[in-house]
Parts: sequence; C-alpha cells; structure tokens
Amino acid sequence: MTKTKTTPYDTADYLKTDEDAALYFDACLEEAGDDAAFIAQALGTIARARGMTQLARDTGLAREGLYKALSADGNPSFATILKVTKALGLKLRGEVAHI
Repeated sequence: MTKTKTTPYDTADYLKTDEDAALYFDACLEEAGDDAAFIAQALGTIARARGMTQLARDTGLAREGLYKALSADGNPSFATILKVTKALGLKLRGEVAHI
C-alpha cells in the first residue's frame, strides 16, 4: 500500500498578488463579525505571505512582536492594526451594514 504524503495547508502560500491579499482580507472582514482576533490572524497570514521582516521595517515594530500580535492568540492595539494594514497596502473601509 502506498502512503499519501500530505503537507499542512497554509493560506499564506496562496496569496501571491496584491489582489489576492486584498480579496482575502475583504473576505475575512466580512466573515469575522465581532471577532477581532480573526482579523489580526488574517493580517498575520498576509504578513507571512509578504515577509514579516519587511513588514517590521515598514511599520517600525519588532518582528517578534508582530508575530505575536498577529497570531490567533494575539491582541494587537488598533494602532498596530492601522500600521500593519497601511504597510501591507491594504485599506480598512466602512460601508452600511445591511442586517
């Protein structure tokens, strides 16, 4: 019997373009509801796809701190979220919620 070799799925592997990252972020914003950790983790995924070291340089924040803040257990400040989205070339936007 042959064994099937598998590898862990990582969304960051599929965020190849700026448009991929923007669409992924927009979908995460839509799905997150009031789960701020979900948004932070989504930004962490995009950051890993782009390169955390460069993001640290662009934001002026420590790379290790970014990994922690943008993880599933992270709790970044809103200021950090704004710095990260700007450095990643993303925009937070508002629209009327249709409930």
